[in-house]
Amino acid sequence: MSLITTLGLFLLTAVAEIVGCYLVLHWSKRGGGLWMLAAAAVALGLFAWLLTRHPAESGRVYAAYGGVYTCSALAWLWIVDRSMPTVTDVAGVTLIALGCGVLIVGSLRST
Repeated sequence: MSLITTLGLFLLTAVAEIVGCYLVLHWSKRGGGLWMLAAAAVALGLFAWLLTRHPAESGRVYAAYGGVYTCSALAWLWIVDRSMPTVTDVAGVTLIALGCGVLIVGSLRST
């Protein structure tokens, strides 16, 4: 699997997880219909299925995904929640992204 394909798959996985969790949070805090919980279940099911699409060992995939998820969550904070990331947010996510990059490159070489 190429680096671009791997990153795209991780990004799609992160969006599915964040959307699923956000819908549950929105439903519980602001109210919403059962459709919101159904959509959350579909998104979280898609998230779990997408994690299985990687050829590397599951532990390595989960570790690398954690970094992509963190970067995606910070983007969600900025775009959806309309809250500007702080300097420490950016510093932390930069460190995480570097570590995640090492894990992803390593997983591509091991398959």
